[in-house]
Amino acid sequence: MPQGIPYIIGNELAERFSFYGMKCILVVFMTKYLMDHNGNLNTMTNEEATYWYHLFTSAVYYTPIIGAIISDVFLGKYKTILILSIVYCLGHLTLAIDETAWGLAVGLSLISVGAGGIKPCVSAHVGDQFGKSNSFLLEKVFSWFYLSINLGAFISTMLTPILLQYYGSHIAFGIPGILMLIATILFWMGRHTFIHIPPGGYKFLKEVFSKEGLTAIGKLCIIYIFIAPFWSLFDQTGSTWVIQAENLNRHWLGIEWLPSQIQAINPIMILIFAPTFTYFLYPKINKYFELTPLRKINIGLFLTVPSFLIIGYLQSQIDMGLTPSIAWQVLAYAILTAAEVLISITCLEFSYTQAPNTMKSIIMGFFMLSIAIGNTFTMSVNSFITNVDDGASFFFFFAKVMLLTALLFIFVVKYFKPKTYLHEEK
Repeated sequence: MPQGIPYIIGNELAERFSFYGMKCILVVFMTKYLMDHNGNLNTMTNEEATYWYHLFTSAVYYTPIIGAIISDVFLGKYKTILILSIVYCLGHLTLAIDETAWGLAVGLSLISVGAGGIKPCVSAHVGDQFGKSNSFLLEKVFSWFYLSINLGAFISTMLTPILLQYYGSHIAFGIPGILMLIATILFWMGRHTFIHIPPGGYKFLKEVFSKEGLTAIGKLCIIYIFIAPFWSLFDQTGSTWVIQAENLNRHWLGIEWLPSQIQAINPIMILIFAPTFTYFLYPKINKYFELTPLRKINIGLFLTVPSFLIIGYLQSQIDMGLTPSIAWQVLAYAILTAAEVLISITCLEFSYTQAPNTMKSIIMGFFMLSIAIGNTFTMSVNSFITNVDDGASFFFFFAKVMLLTALLFIFVVKYFKPKTYLHEEK
């Protein structure tokens, strides 16, 4: 096992705490806590908050392309991650000290540049620590990487809504900022143990525009187009699902859950599902037929459909004046999380192995672009939400889009021919 992996995993755990802690309370903050410059409440409507939430999420996932270019052409992954992490910290600081719309805009802009810019570099940096002799460990390490993301997300999603309710936005945004600072220090501490892949420079540009480079990008972008609708649905767990939870009976397992707190169910289930799938389910299925990465993704796309059918059913009950249990939303989370394990973890590993050696970060940037496109789609659909008389039809529309996507992806699975690239021994 490469010596730098513990520093990367520790960094990711703290950074994800900071990101998800901040993100999980955004909609509640915008609709209940946002102030003007005179210290008076200046909150947004649910539709406005949903729009701006997905605009921010889109920005976070559009900027990885920029971070990837800086990394692969000029600075290398280590320097890029370290510099943009400082920008990231400044964004958290701005949110913590200024609770106006101006502070929100500046803070989220800095976070979108910092968080987005490091995203493709961090996941590619994990893969850079491996050569051909230990490449068999990649699948397990990417699972650990994803587990660290979700452990950080779980702790922060449970804690930050409580901090917001009882201590206000300064503390609620400040604690995630402190964790981002810790993440930056942890990453710096691993500088002497990491394997550093130098920036490609001219070689990078030459490889990107070579036949091999353009073919790799073109093939993977076909996959990314099909998983963009998944992210369009998945990221609504932080917006429309939170708003829906306001109208549910949130007393479950003897706890009165806060609307934004229920998002913690997702990382808990990831912590259960990821190792279960990797060490038990996949080996069992492989005994009967080969469970290729693309087949895993396809199964995940189909699984997403029933999760939104449940959410649509819930909304139809709310529209009739009923107050259904939050347990239904938890069931939808379970199904959606299983789909996430099949799609997101698989696509991370698959993207790395399909990228030529000097293009690892840029390929991760294109992967992140699929998340941005999905959120842009949700943002666009949300702009018409006021014209929808039946709120449930909003969720059923996304379920139909997902079903069509999953059906079309069957043909991609059939004709896609993977080619694997890994670094030489280090």
